[in-house]
Amino acid sequence: MTFPSIIGTETEYGISIKNVKEQDPVGASLLVVNSYKDRDAERVVWDYDQETPMMDARGFITEGETSLLKEDDNSVINDILINGGRYYVDHAHPEYCTPECTTARDIVVYEKAGDLILDFSRLNAEATLPAEQEIIIYKNNTDYKGHSYGSHENYLFPREIEFQDLVDGLIPFFVTRQIIAGSGKVGSENNTDPADFQISQRADFFETEVGLSTMVARPIINTRDEPHANDQVYRRLHVIVGDSNMSEFSIYLKIGITSLVLRLIQKGVLKDQFKLIDPVSDMKKVSRDLTCRQKLNLNNGLQQSPIELQRSYLDLIHKFIPFDQLSETDQDILSKWDFTLRELELDPMRLDQHLDWVIKKRLLEAYTDRHGFDWKDSRVRMIDLQYHDLRPDKGLYLRLLKNGRIVTIVNREEVVEAITQPPTDTRAYFRGTCLRKFTQDIYSVSWNSMVFCIDDSALDKVFMDRPHFGSKALVGDLLNCDSARQLVEKIRLANDRLDQVGDLSPNEAGGIKDVV
Repeated sequence: MTFPSIIGTETEYGISIKNVKEQDPVGASLLVVNSYKDRDAERVVWDYDQETPMMDARGFITEGETSLLKEDDNSVINDILINGGRYYVDHAHPEYCTPECTTARDIVVYEKAGDLILDFSRLNAEATLPAEQEIIIYKNNTDYKGHSYGSHENYLFPREIEFQDLVDGLIPFFVTRQIIAGSGKVGSENNTDPADFQISQRADFFETEVGLSTMVARPIINTRDEPHANDQVYRRLHVIVGDSNMSEFSIYLKIGITSLVLRLIQKGVLKDQFKLIDPVSDMKKVSRDLTCRQKLNLNNGLQQSPIELQRSYLDLIHKFIPFDQLSETDQDILSKWDFTLRELELDPMRLDQHLDWVIKKRLLEAYTDRHGFDWKDSRVRMIDLQYHDLRPDKGLYLRLLKNGRIVTIVNREEVVEAITQPPTDTRAYFRGTCLRKFTQDIYSVSWNSMVFCIDDSALDKVFMDRPHFGSKALVGDLLNCDSARQLVEKIRLANDRLDQVGDLSPNEAGGIKDVV
């Protein structure tokens, strides 16, 4: 049986304010996050009790400190959204986390909803500033001063799978996935070889193959073992190697093909047959190869280009995953993956309405040719940044989109609805609906629990250890109540019945025992 697909993304946004004497990204991030409200209530605090960021998937706990916030600080930097996601300040960046989703298409919808949430926040925050000041938010990965900030992906995975199988199967895939997922970048950073333009914004910042850190000595495979679910059953693969994408097509393929490759690993057919001799160097090499054709050296003595390696993964999926086990979304992803690789083989520039790095390259080449600028000109770098600007009237990607120059995956109506509506097929539905209906009675929330405070003294903690439960189908009737008190009492009574007689229907049992 296929393991349930649960996916989420986390995006850190760049931020600056025009016409200020000195930039204060922390203060700007706090202003932006606190300017957004999706319900008429005080903020609910984030529950850090079950977070274990220093737990390493290789079987040990890394030394280090994790600071717990005071309640007042927690409520200032955190907002849990009624769409089931999270919006908060991470170091010096506003960060948006999608709710748990089951398909790559839903990730596109909820990630794009996050972009709109950031822009609404920007407008609200600007209203509090002097007239000459303007907030700019970028969905990119570098400030061009040596700092890189992340776009992270999360995939639920069976605990029983050996972590080394993930390492062996995924490193060559991630090294070459850039040709689809890269968002394009002018220049180079982190003391790497110079480049006029490269495919990935993040490639220069990866320095090791496997490790726990996300900020220094960044690894291609991150080992954080923090499933936000039943840790006896689940593992969460925390992917830090990708770029932030503006293109819906890039997001869709990036998430979709990764999910399918994980299914290959689950089936045990993807081991170390594509192992690279020097994957860290190859990250930079692939990013600088705008033809996507330069050969990489494999441990088995063969050489393959990024296109060929991606094609090898695609062929394995066709070979080992039966057609009747592929959803319509899976089939669409496979079709678009094949199309993209064929177009890259012919000429990458044929994808100038699909992939971020190609769209941006086309823009920049037109700009430099028109004005006679060198690639090292600071104005070229500013155009690079402007591609990622979330302001609808200034962002170059958004202007191309408005003019019908970009291939899309979802429609705007879906995205707007996703700002306030959670997915209906994961535990995000339970979380988001409770926040909408009973927010005054909720003390704290985490990904896998909610704490209700009904009597001003007693705290009732409801666990949600299975992310694929908590759906509308399973808990819709449970949530059909007038108060949080009534909801908690229904959960108590149902659990008592389970303990005593176990006579609930499958839907009731799934909606209560396995979800809450």
